[in-house]
Amino acid sequence: MEITSFSEKSAGQIVKSPQGYSAFVPHPLPPKLDYSSELVGALSEADRSLATLEGVGRRLPNPHLLVNPYMRREAVLSSRIEGTQASLSDLFLFEAEPQGETKRADTREVYNYVRALSHGWKRLSSLPLSLRLVRELHLELMRGVRGHETRGEFRKRQNWVGPPGCSLADATFVPPPPPEMTAALSEWEKFLHTKDASLPPLLQCGMLHYQFEAIHPFADGNGRVGRLLIILFLCERGLLTQPLLYLSAYLERNRAEYYDRLQGVDRRGEWEEWLRFFLRGVAVQSQDAVTTAERLLGLHKEYRDRLQRRRVTAPTLALVDEIFANPYVTIPRARDRLKVSYPTAQAAVKRLVDAGMLKEVTAKRRNRLYCAVQLLRLAQGEEG
Repeated sequence: MEITSFSEKSAGQIVKSPQGYSAFVPHPLPPKLDYSSELVGALSEADRSLATLEGVGRRLPNPHLLVNPYMRREAVLSSRIEGTQASLSDLFLFEAEPQGETKRADTREVYNYVRALSHGWKRLSSLPLSLRLVRELHLELMRGVRGHETRGEFRKRQNWVGPPGCSLADATFVPPPPPEMTAALSEWEKFLHTKDASLPPLLQCGMLHYQFEAIHPFADGNGRVGRLLIILFLCERGLLTQPLLYLSAYLERNRAEYYDRLQGVDRRGEWEEWLRFFLRGVAVQSQDAVTTAERLLGLHKEYRDRLQRRRVTAPTLALVDEIFANPYVTIPRARDRLKVSYPTAQAAVKRLVDAGMLKEVTAKRRNRLYCAVQLLRLAQGEEG
């Protein structure tokens, strides 16, 4: 780690370990912040956009129509930042056929992100965001994948950040050694629980995300846990009632700037630049999520209206809701999800195929797999 790149305005201090290497220890939050007109404007725009998205969430008659695809899109894009190569289609297919050929390590990692986010969201009803919940998130995230040996445990050894295969001596960034890490985490949790009327929650969220990445408390999975915490913090503070924000789409598109802004805080104390970047992401992705919601809900209404005009059975209408949760479906899966007989499920699938809402994608005589192609495209952010 290049010590000379850290200025006097750095957001932390450089410490020398007993082993002789240098590491960065962030100062406790919050930092001293000057509210420039640019920062205030970015905060106002992010607040307005997030409030619009929250309004969409509150009006949903069936929240899982959007929550399921949004959570999965966030999982795919957050994992992609870390180099995981799995698409939204791969994830949906994995869930539709858990024993199928798509049971790849990358897809499992993305699926674990969904599990962790779902777990955290449910746990907020009984447990506040805390270091305990952070460990639970990591436990779910690392289940059965690389790095699982220390899942749910804060690291006891030094880690570092840098190009693949680099050594501690060549690292780009070295987070706090374990003793300092423990103290920094305690301060981080204290700030997490702070509810100060003078500190806007979105700014607090941006500060917490930076600090968590700087502390880097796990041997692996820090970036994904840090991005999970953004969504859960917004839900806990009531800014979102449903996890409908996929901020990782913005961070993945602007990956180089994302890391540069975090590094700018480390080295030069550029808090405002980082926070403006973060707030711009909240605004952009909130607006994108609202647009996607309108398209998905419009398609859902179109499908149901068309089927009702054909006077289809209740299980067929119920299957429409199921394909919005996962665009891939098999007849056994439809049978299990709808809790109906195999012939009834088969008939429901056939009606959706006949209506052009499902398309067979396997061309097999048995174990056929169907996909709602138009819906999948919308969930992936395409026009349809």
